[in-house]
Amino acid sequence: MIETIENTELKRFYQSLNQDLKSTQLATEEGGTLEQFFTQMATDLLAEAGETENVRVSYDEKALGTKLQHKINAYSISDNYETIDLFITIYKGSDDIARVGKDEIETASKRITNFFRKGLLKDYVNEIEESSQIFDFAQTLSNADELRINLVRVNAIILTDGSYLGEIPKTITISDYNIYFRVIDITYLFQIDEKSHLPIEIDFKEDGFDIPCILAPTDNEKYTSYLAIIPGEALANIYERFGSRLLEQNVRSFLQFSGKINKGIRNTIIKEPHMFLAFNNGLAATAEEVTLVNDENGRGIFISKVKDFQIVNGGQTTASIYHTYKKDKGVDIRNIFVQLKLTIIKNTEYYSDIVSRISEYANTQNRVSVADLSSNRPFHISFEKLSRSILTPFDNSTGKKTRWFYERSRGQYRNARLKEGTNSSKAKAFDLTNPKKQVVSKEELAKYINSYQEVYDGKKLIIGPHLVAKGNQKNYIGFLNSLSNDTVDNIYFEDAIAKTILFRSAEKIYGIKPYAIGDMRYITVPYSLSLLGIISDNKLDLYKIWKAQQISQELSELLKQLMILCENFIKETAPGSLYGEWAKKIECWESLKVYIKDFDIDIPEEDKVSKANLKRIRISDSEIDNSFYKEIESTVKSVSPEKWKDIYLYCKENEEIPEYFTIAAHNIGRKLKEGIRPTSKEIIMANELLNKIIFKTPIFDREVESIK
Repeated sequence: MIETIENTELKRFYQSLNQDLKSTQLATEEGGTLEQFFTQMATDLLAEAGETENVRVSYDEKALGTKLQHKINAYSISDNYETIDLFITIYKGSDDIARVGKDEIETASKRITNFFRKGLLKDYVNEIEESSQIFDFAQTLSNADELRINLVRVNAIILTDGSYLGEIPKTITISDYNIYFRVIDITYLFQIDEKSHLPIEIDFKEDGFDIPCILAPTDNEKYTSYLAIIPGEALANIYERFGSRLLEQNVRSFLQFSGKINKGIRNTIIKEPHMFLAFNNGLAATAEEVTLVNDENGRGIFISKVKDFQIVNGGQTTASIYHTYKKDKGVDIRNIFVQLKLTIIKNTEYYSDIVSRISEYANTQNRVSVADLSSNRPFHISFEKLSRSILTPFDNSTGKKTRWFYERSRGQYRNARLKEGTNSSKAKAFDLTNPKKQVVSKEELAKYINSYQEVYDGKKLIIGPHLVAKGNQKNYIGFLNSLSNDTVDNIYFEDAIAKTILFRSAEKIYGIKPYAIGDMRYITVPYSLSLLGIISDNKLDLYKIWKAQQISQELSELLKQLMILCENFIKETAPGSLYGEWAKKIECWESLKVYIKDFDIDIPEEDKVSKANLKRIRISDSEIDNSFYKEIESTVKSVSPEKWKDIYLYCKENEEIPEYFTIAAHNIGRKLKEGIRPTSKEIIMANELLNKIIFKTPIFDREVESIK
């Protein structure tokens, strides 16, 4: 049997995933199980695809094998308290992709739902220790009023590195909450890794809804538009099934999608449902495909199905209809109809641009545009160049200069290692210069920087540790909003890495079970670092940390004191012992700042900024660009002429590769073989080609030793 290209790529993805998990485990000084590293990786992929947010990996299990058995690997609470995602992992860890049986899925579904059932009962939270990983979540489940009021959807998500082809467990109800099951297997993870997100497909006709429409009189190569009328019942139905996944991913991020009911919309639904169409501006949505049918009774054209349905404007309307219908018992939404402008984007090449512009023009009141959140924002490109161009003064463990590798988009580190480490000796050389433990994502960078600063907009505090405690997504948006410059220099870069070292050092000092300060590290660390900034009046010598690539022993001891102080303060002042929820509020941070005034705390003199370190040399943009180009040139030249010949043949046989890339591969291989220096244009094009094909072709397959 001939194996399909997709199966080959799936296997390659699985092998790469296994390699990444093992190397991450080796690079993590605190240790950890492969199951939890897999859970983190899978939830990160889902978060990037817009299918979850603010995930906290947190393990708990009890009474496995009995009727009372429960297990959980991670959880997520949406910002609006509308949705809870519960994650349970079936980790195989085999050399080849293993099959997952229906009985394993059923056992996992029982365990995760048992956890939720127990979590709703106050008896459970009283049984577990405050130092337990799951205590904060259990406390929120049983005692948080905002969660009880707003929660409408619980997703029980079964993660596995195996392959599952069976049925998904049916929706069940626990204490009036619907539990929706999903199985995320290795195939699904591979697909979202490749495609960013998987399309939502809706069959309105099968669901029993009529969506009349007319074709807008436009004829162009980019899009087709339809004007339609969609029943409120249909919107409530699809919102219950998909929630905020309906809202286009990047748009959802910058709009800060909220499930709270708009009072005006609610009053119209309850008092004047027949006026809804007249009063409401309607929805703007996009889709990849639409299926139309002619009505048998001659009423015109109807939308039967849509593929990759995404709401670009109107998420608040959709959520408000659903919540009013659910929370105001007896409300009849059968007379609610909403105008829908549906844009079918013909060529996916134009998708991002069109969606960005639709959302920008439809939501002009928002500060951040879709483009702002893109990894192509100038800030990210500038910071990436600096990370490839600047080496550390030295590394304590090896005595060598190393690089802090900035990933402005997922997979850059893996791809760079494949490009530069074309044999085992080159792979080792790459690992020494680019240690896995020094990889930083853009979300992590935002967390590290925001933990060490307060930012005000006038008198309003917009950045503080309370924002970091709200999770990566919300903190990242706040970070982008607070940026005063989109291009940064080497001094900014060095200080940012010093803050990275500071944050990661604090995490180590906080410790892990059974020797940790507590189990609020994700809260206590950012609060303590913000407190450090206040105490030092932002005079901490970050350049000293950059030069040493570590913090001093005296600063370590001070950080430990601050973390103990912060941990105790939050626990003692949190209403109802809801530590996590209290830490997200600005009042918590402001109260701590007042509280700390009664303490005589100062940072060591040797860790304060000195006059000598005030004189720092700024590297010019041209020097950075030149250094960045040399790095690209070195990477392209590290690929042997023989391998470039293989790449040329691969491109020649692959219709998806444009001809100019095929020509570039041929020219690079020939010139390298003949000792001729390629042009800068050829180098840049060759590097772009490598980025496109590095993970899709077996040309780069090899036995790779673990990343140290």
